[in-house]
Amino acid sequence: MDAVITSVDNDKVKEVVHLRDRHFRDKLNLFIIEGYRELLRAIEAKTALTRLFICPELFLGENEPELIASAKKLGCEIIDCSAKVFAKMSYRDRPDGLIGIARQQRKGIDALKNILKDKKSPLLVVAEAIEKPGNLGTILRSSDAAGVDCLIVANRCTDIFNPNVVRASCGTLFTVPVIEATTDEIISWLKEHNIKILAAMPQATALYTDVNMKEAVAIALGTEQLGLSDSFKAQADIQVRIPMLGTADSLNVAMATTLILYEAVRQRSG
Repeated sequence: MDAVITSVDNDKVKEVVHLRDRHFRDKLNLFIIEGYRELLRAIEAKTALTRLFICPELFLGENEPELIASAKKLGCEIIDCSAKVFAKMSYRDRPDGLIGIARQQRKGIDALKNILKDKKSPLLVVAEAIEKPGNLGTILRSSDAAGVDCLIVANRCTDIFNPNVVRASCGTLFTVPVIEATTDEIISWLKEHNIKILAAMPQATALYTDVNMKEAVAIALGTEQLGLSDSFKAQADIQVRIPMLGTADSLNVAMATTLILYEAVRQRSG
C-alpha cells in the first residue's frame, strides 16, 4: 500500500468525484461502491473491483480488515487516505471509511436464457423507465428479499450504476441478476418464452391478490409519473391494481413493487 493520500487534488481522488456523473461512469466504464455492506456483497459476488479507498479512522466496526484482505486477494488496489480526502470523495452524510471503484458489467436480453436456466416458474420484475435512483435501488432490495430471479430494466432512465442506486439497494445490485433492454425486446422475449406479463396499473379491475402468480410471471411497473407504457398495457396477460382507499390514486412505485412481490411469495409458498 502506498503512502497515505492527503491531497484532495490527487488524480485518483478527482476520478472518484467525477464518477458521480453518469457521463464519466460510462466513459470510463467504472462506478462507485461506498459502504461496508455494499462492498461486502460486491466482493462476495466477485465484482471486478479495481480500487478500494480506505480511511481507518472512520471505520465503524471490526470486520473492515477482513473485507480489505478479501478485496486485495481479488487483485484490488488498496489506497489509504486522510479523513479530509475521504470526505471529498464520499457522498454520504456519515461515511464509514470504505469506497470501492468497480468495472461496470452490463447484460442485455440475451443473458436471460442463462439466468433462467432450469427455472420452472420464474418470477421476474420489469421496471420500465424508472426515474429516481432511490426507487430503483429499493426495487432491487425488495426483489432480493422476495427471491426474484431477475430484474429487467426497460428503457432505462436511471443508470443502474448510479451511487444512489447502489446505496438504496443495500448492495443487492450484486445479488439480483439485472439486465437492460428495450420495452419491445422484453415483451417479445417474454411472449416467446411463455412468461405471463402482469401489468400493475391503477385503471385495472382485478386486485393484485386475486390473480394467479404461481406460474412463470413478469411483474411490470412503470415510471413514477406516467406508469407503464401503452405497449406493456396492450400486451399484458394480466392487469392488476392495488386498492386505494384514500385520496391518492397510486403508491410509490417501489412500494407497489414490494406489495405485489410479497403476494407472489405468499402464493408460491402456500
